[in-house]
Amino acid sequence: MAAEADMKVPSDHSAMVYDEPGSVSLQRRIVKTPMPGHGQVLIRITHSGICHSDHGVMTHAWKWLARRIEPGQVGGHEGVGNIVKLGSATEASGLRLGDHVGVKWVSEACLSCPPCLEGADGCCVNIKISGYYTPGTFQQYTLAPAYYVTPIPDSVPSAVAAPLLCGGLTALAAIKKAKASPGSWVLVAGAGGGVGHLVCQIASRAFSLRVIGIDRVMKKVMIHDCGVEEFLALEDYSMGLQRQYEVVQTVRKLTDSLGVAAAVVCTGEASAYSWGFECLRFNGTLVVVGVQEGDETPICSASPNAFLFHQRRIVGSSVGNRLDAIEFMKLAARGIVKPHFTLRSLEELSDIFEEMERGELLGKVVVEVL
Repeated sequence: MAAEADMKVPSDHSAMVYDEPGSVSLQRRIVKTPMPGHGQVLIRITHSGICHSDHGVMTHAWKWLARRIEPGQVGGHEGVGNIVKLGSATEASGLRLGDHVGVKWVSEACLSCPPCLEGADGCCVNIKISGYYTPGTFQQYTLAPAYYVTPIPDSVPSAVAAPLLCGGLTALAAIKKAKASPGSWVLVAGAGGGVGHLVCQIASRAFSLRVIGIDRVMKKVMIHDCGVEEFLALEDYSMGLQRQYEVVQTVRKLTDSLGVAAAVVCTGEASAYSWGFECLRFNGTLVVVGVQEGDETPICSASPNAFLFHQRRIVGSSVGNRLDAIEFMKLAARGIVKPHFTLRSLEELSDIFEEMERGELLGKVVVEVL
């Protein structure tokens, strides 16, 4: 396969790099175009989704990360494009020049450690992360291991596919871990965010669940469009412990006093985890999705009795695996899930991240990489 006539590839290309890690600061630079090595492919990126994880990595807000990025790091991990060059030993992948593929948060997993053997690629002990350990997708060309790229169906446009490679993949994994039966109520906290609005769609349209979404009132219309039956506006509730009491009471009224089968929390706010847990019914599951920034705060102060007498459980949900990614793209190809996104230019990255900090984004943002 490596002997096939490769497409023309420039010696250098344009990229947006984190020039002052620790703050929202990006700069366009010309970088050398790498050539694919053993088992690798070179992809011409055309679109990249913007994820809150990019912000956490860039600003060093995720204190639990093993190391901080250095100036010059290329971020991004929701990239879509076409293969323009094949490295050696890629025959087994079945990939061809021109194939439409995507790059995920996990850029490479070993597939042989205990987490990988159980399908938990996001917990791989030898993990490589796009835009953190390796150059990401905020650039025209990027390398990826042939065995780990995600094939994109022809019927799914690149701009649509990009936000699904992390946001959608994370949403699908979370709903699977909820283990809720069709017809059950689930609560989605942060329902209007990049992951949350996809959780709402998958839950209601693919898993036949009844969804209660909670977020800021400005996101109400979009959230209802994602299949949510009931919407709770955060502005309608008090602050602190009183908010927890009011939200729990509202949820119980909506669910015949029983509570929800699962609460999927897509925000890192500790308070959302607290009231999410209290909204659970018997055998209910709290699904931990939202990552905390800054100093970590315990998410629940529940007594052992809350677990013992209600048989509740808390489960973490990292990003899904390779099979989940393929499954999600099939859902997109069938029109079951449609990410809400705005299409902008790569040069607007700094503005986009600043809007993200202010909580002004609806759904996802995708940048066109020209």
